[in-house]
Amino acid sequence: IFSFFFLLFSSFLHPFPPSSGSQGQFPLTQNVTVVEGGTANLTCRVDQNDNTSLQWSNPAQQTLYFDDKKGKLFPELIPLHSDAIRDILLVCLLGVPEKPQITGFTSPVMEGERMQLTCKTSGSKPAADIRWFKNDKEVKDVKYVKEEDSARKTFTVSSTLDFLADRSDDGAVVSCRVDHESLNSTPQIAMQVLEIHYTPLVKIISSNSWPEEGQSIILTCESKGKPVPEPVLWTKDGGELPDPERMVVNGRVLSISFLNKTDNGTYRCEAKNPIGRNSTEYVLIVHDPNALAGQTGPDHALIGGIVAVVVFVTLCSIILLGRYLARHKGTYLTNEAKGAEDAPDADTAIINAEGSQVNAEEKKEYFI
Repeated sequence: IFSFFFLLFSSFLHPFPPSSGSQGQFPLTQNVTVVEGGTANLTCRVDQNDNTSLQWSNPAQQTLYFDDKKGKLFPELIPLHSDAIRDILLVCLLGVPEKPQITGFTSPVMEGERMQLTCKTSGSKPAADIRWFKNDKEVKDVKYVKEEDSARKTFTVSSTLDFLADRSDDGAVVSCRVDHESLNSTPQIAMQVLEIHYTPLVKIISSNSWPEEGQSIILTCESKGKPVPEPVLWTKDGGELPDPERMVVNGRVLSISFLNKTDNGTYRCEAKNPIGRNSTEYVLIVHDPNALAGQTGPDHALIGGIVAVVVFVTLCSIILLGRYLARHKGTYLTNEAKGAEDAPDADTAIINAEGSQVNAEEKKEYFI
């Protein structure tokens, strides 16, 4: 409620406003904000005390106090004159919002269903502010509605949180926080813990990443769902486990001892609850330790590759060298043939051939 209190000097003592040269008595006031049901302390102060009378009046111009005497709430006590010196004091009455409530939640909620949670608070003035949080993280995309009660001059505020239920929301805490200046920085909070039902999520964990013949392996089927899934079902290649003596199922665990090649195959784990069912597969390959020992490791493969490269380069060099020698021999025969063009026999051809030592100039040696 917004109320105006008029603080007046008595018009009997000062029937006319003070002249420009005189010092007038002007009341000094300050606006007051108070919570509904609380106590408002109104203060009036004047600079000089010259025994001037003061009057407190309400918006209906009814006298509340005249000096230190309580008025009888009738307007004839002190008539209001236009020349009276007055000041207006504004009193703002705050309406405290009621504790909020969250509605619209029906437990449990199935995964994928739409949820609409509504938070509502009444009696605030001015209108309160509502904020939503999910696990301490604020949710921004919400609907906000404000309605005013004309009789009480207060507001009813509501906000709706709309989202699709997800398995990650199971156990999440949704809170509605009401902020208002009358709460002195201590907001009012309503909370709701979500319960979401969903189909099982299944995965298989192996105890041996490289199983060999003669060893054992443990396959664990982890299933998470709400409600809690029933005991899992193990199968191999679409049928029952072939060797119950070596393949033992204990709850979610499948143990296989003394592995051999016949154990190779696809093992399926299936889990179900009232919401639905889900499954996953594990392909088992049993390795031969003897074959593994005969295989070359990464270092041997590298060495073999280097040797192959060296052999290839050597063969290429031999081929190129052979082609060079063959070409050089052909050139010699060609020179010999040139000497046989005009020679009557082979001996003369050799003598007449270019490069023959017979026709070559004699080498001379000089000593200095």
